[in-house]
Amino acid sequence: MLPNNLKINSTVKIVEVGPRDGLQNETQIIQTQDKIHLIEMLAQTGLKNIEATSFVRPEKIPQMADAATLCKLLNNKIDKNISLSCLVPNQKGLDLALEAGVREVAIFSATSETFNKKNINATIDESLDRIRPVAIAAMKNGIKVRGYISTVFGCPYEGQTSLEILKKVANRLFDFGVYEISFGDTIGVANPLQVKKIISELKNHFDLAQMAMHFHDTRGLAVANVFSSFQEGISIFDSSVGGLGGCPYAIGASGNVATEDLVYLFDSMHIHTGIDMAKLMQASQFILQKLGRSSPSKFHHAYVANQARN
Repeated sequence: MLPNNLKINSTVKIVEVGPRDGLQNETQIIQTQDKIHLIEMLAQTGLKNIEATSFVRPEKIPQMADAATLCKLLNNKIDKNISLSCLVPNQKGLDLALEAGVREVAIFSATSETFNKKNINATIDESLDRIRPVAIAAMKNGIKVRGYISTVFGCPYEGQTSLEILKKVANRLFDFGVYEISFGDTIGVANPLQVKKIISELKNHFDLAQMAMHFHDTRGLAVANVFSSFQEGISIFDSSVGGLGGCPYAIGASGNVATEDLVYLFDSMHIHTGIDMAKLMQASQFILQKLGRSSPSKFHHAYVANQARN
C-alpha cells in the first residue's frame, strides 16, 4: 500500500554516497582521475546529489587524502546544477573545503555514546558542540549544510539506541540550520516494522521533506526498509553505486544499499527517480572493475547476466 501523499508517478530523490561513504573504507586506493571519472559518470545518469569526498585526516582515512585536489578539479567539470557535497568533521575540515570551492558540506553525530567515542573520540554532546560553529560558519559563507545521524536503528556496542536521544540530536542539528538530516542504519540491523515505528514518531516532530534514510544491507533488508520508509512518507534516500561501503567500527557491516537496487525498486513501481539505469550500470561496473570486486547488488548481477545472454 502506498502512502496517501506519495502515489504512483510521484518522485523520490536519491543521494549518491558511493564516492565518499562507499570508497572511504576500501583499502585499495583509487586514483584521483578515476574518482573524477566515476563522479562524471554518476552525474550523467541524472543524479542531482552526489557526495564526493570528506575532509578528514589522511592518516585516518587514506582514501580521502586527495579531497582538496579532487574538489578543485571537479569544480570545472561538473554542472553547477548538480550538488556535490563533502563531509567535514570539524572547523579545519570546513576551512579546507571552503578553500577547495565546495558548495555543500555534511556534518555528523550519533545516537550512541560508545560509537561516537570510538568514531570521533567525543561524547554526543561534545560532538554537537564541536559541529555547531562549523555549521554556522558554513552557512555564513553561503554553504548548504546537511546532517547525518549514525546508529539510529542500533549500535554495534550498545545494541538498541534511544529514540529520545535521536530526537534530541535531530533537534540540535535542525537548530544549527541543516536543511536535511540523513538517519543512518550504520550496521544494517533495521527491520521494516522498526523503521515504521521510528519514522512514525519522528514525523510527529520533524518535516518529512527534511528527512532522508540511509540503510546498509548487512542482513539483506535494506530494500525492504527503504520501501517501509517510503510507505511512511519518506522520499529521500542515500545509496551507493555498486553497493559499496561499510563501517570500520561494525564487524560484518556490509555496504550501503546499492543505487541500482533502489532505482529498480522505484522504477518498477513507476515512481520517478530521474536516473538512467544503463548509465548507472556503466558507472557501477567501472568502479567495481577498478576495485577488482563484485557487487552485492541483486539487480546488478541480474542485469549483467541478462546483458551477457543477449
